[in-house]
Amino acid sequence: MMRRLRWFWFAVVCLALFVAAGVQAQDPRASEAQAAARSWLLIADKGDVEASWSAAGKKFREVLDLTTWRQALTEARGPLGDVQTRTMPGGPDGDYAQVLFETDFAKNSGARETVTLEREPDGVWRVMGYLIR
Repeated sequence: MMRRLRWFWFAVVCLALFVAAGVQAQDPRASEAQAAARSWLLIADKGDVEASWSAAGKKFREVLDLTTWRQALTEARGPLGDVQTRTMPGGPDGDYAQVLFETDFAKNSGARETVTLEREPDGVWRVMGYLIR
């Protein structure tokens, strides 16, 4: 009987931890950052170099001028084809966030895109980095 009671309380604690982790995953900051990443990726998906550069954050634009970004985006995304699917296995944390997407392109399935965002002083999440593998 005592053994069953211990297992019961162990299961209750595990369930509580699982639920708490789900609540943390629903942090409004995470949702904002994920939405910002998805919006920015939609611009990049269209191949709109100027709009994706303009929509990125200050640090992104300081590191990559428009010409360099055009070349980088063209070289990284061009050979992959159109996006087929994109899923997000994790969420961001803090004032800096990284959002990882597993993306299937027409010519390359299983790619990984990492969008790094920063909450800038005006409170808006903006892209500060993009990596595709």
